[in-house]
Amino acid sequence: MSARSKKTGLLSLVFLLSAAAALAAPDQEQLGEWQGYQVCAALDGGQIAQRCLVGLLSGWDRLATTHRVARGASITRLKSAPFEPLIPYKHRGTDVPGVDDFLSRHRNTGLLILSGDTVLYERYQYRRTRDDRFHSFSMAKTVVAMLVGVALHEGKIASIDDLAEKYVPALSNTPYGGTRLRHLLTMSSGIQFREEYDGADDVARLSTKTYGRVGPGGAETVSEFRTREAPAGTRFKYASADTQVLALALRAAVRMPLADYLSVKIWRPMGAEFDATWHVDMAGQEFGYSGLNATLRDWGRLGMLLANDGALNGRQIVPAEWVRAMTTAEAAHLQVGVATKNNGYGYQTWLIGDPRGGGDKRYFALLGVRGQAIFVDPATKTVVVHTAVHATQRDTDSRAEQFSLFYGVLNWMKQTS
Repeated sequence: MSARSKKTGLLSLVFLLSAAAALAAPDQEQLGEWQGYQVCAALDGGQIAQRCLVGLLSGWDRLATTHRVARGASITRLKSAPFEPLIPYKHRGTDVPGVDDFLSRHRNTGLLILSGDTVLYERYQYRRTRDDRFHSFSMAKTVVAMLVGVALHEGKIASIDDLAEKYVPALSNTPYGGTRLRHLLTMSSGIQFREEYDGADDVARLSTKTYGRVGPGGAETVSEFRTREAPAGTRFKYASADTQVLALALRAAVRMPLADYLSVKIWRPMGAEFDATWHVDMAGQEFGYSGLNATLRDWGRLGMLLANDGALNGRQIVPAEWVRAMTTAEAAHLQVGVATKNNGYGYQTWLIGDPRGGGDKRYFALLGVRGQAIFVDPATKTVVVHTAVHATQRDTDSRAEQFSLFYGVLNWMKQTS
């Protein structure tokens, strides 16, 4: 037996002996176990009540008006690893023994770890299952960017340097109408927009018009954001309204509901297992900054598609050069450590720095509030998906440990390859 085979066999034995039974998920009573994790939308202090979070974020499309993102007849099958490996990692200088410990402390409804098309971990908490559709929040933004790339390839969008008003005449003579699609893609519009999740900010007003279905919908959802406080293309400032305008332009360019376009161009070709759903406003238009609902495994398949530069099942679904552009900083103000303290930004996609060094690594992530995340390493084809119900929109401690777990998975891959 070779040294490598002996090492693999020993590791396998250690993993099997060391894997502990999963501990109870945190805050079960607070999150509504006593009421069966009811699908409800009650508010507490202007925020979703804690007892409603699990049910709502895995069943929101039962209460909302949505469009169906239809799956096709062919499903991309995922393989299962013969055992769950023990993946220890470090977080802020502390050794964490593995995934069970992570789940016992964090409000994940689902966790999926893929190596290529092989499932290393698939866990659900709070009585969720693989049939549940989990809400995206801002992970939908990256999906919009993927569809923009497809529309550009098809000639339905002439150039990302076009102004938004070319596609949405209702925005003519407004700052957003006079913004290039490129600068919407990179959150560089320069339009004043406050997104702090305090219930009284601009994103709350946008949410009222979209999730709350107040007003006529469509271009009116961004009509009040009319102040340009910085020249377009000169600074990064996260603004969900930028994506909303981008989605309005995309919808007009492709001349069909975005749910249908997503189904035909991505969902069916990538072999999704289940239908997805996408929330719509009063105009019947999907709001692109949020609102997608999909199963954990289908979120994983989307991550696989991105990890393979837009190709899956022997087919180029999203142009490879577009996926690379999405996951690369195209300007100095978008670089890792410049856009934000720790991260950079591509086209509606977060770029991740590597704390272990090696700044040339192309790690990236789809991130949504309350803990939604897909982490991707194209080099090793590693995908880590979190669906979650964090107590606040920005739970920085839990988010930080998601990053640590991702890097721990990459370290484990390196050590066992």
